[in-house]
Amino acid sequence: MAALVRRRAEQRALRRAADGQRTEYLAFSLAGEIYAVEIHSIGEILKPPPITEVPRAASSIIGVVSVRGRLVTVIDLRKRFGVKDAPIGHLTRILLVDKGDEKLGLLVDEVLQVYRLTENEIEPANVLGGDQPAHIHGIGRPKEGTGRPDFGSLLVLLDLRPILDG
Repeated sequence: MAALVRRRAEQRALRRAADGQRTEYLAFSLAGEIYAVEIHSIGEILKPPPITEVPRAASSIIGVVSVRGRLVTVIDLRKRFGVKDAPIGHLTRILLVDKGDEKLGLLVDEVLQVYRLTENEIEPANVLGGDQPAHIHGIGRPKEGTGRPDFGSLLVLLDLRPILDG
């Protein structure tokens, strides 16, 4: 029995080495699409507290919220990506990200799960064809047979810098 457990552990270790280093991505939905960002860029996930509108702010700025006494600007990713508006629902979340000198909130429809992708599971953005916006870093394709019920899902991997600077 111990030999079988040891052999399986060795096989898993060999498989991990063959797959390469994994990067963790937090997946969320927005207007029916699945997006993901590197998890290290997310500081916190919040249920939306009351949001105060900011007069004359950019259209993608939905307002500000107070997080432990600090005001955080909240960006509506639906507006930033130019997709149809939707009301804030019970699954809506705010992803807190650090822009260096300030924290910003990104309003998303629903937080889904964490994916651990290898380089082999990530394709460049140009596989979608045509010119892609600067915020699309690539496409993640979790491998089949990983035991996850959602294998085969396409993840639009985002680069947050153009989103936060825009």
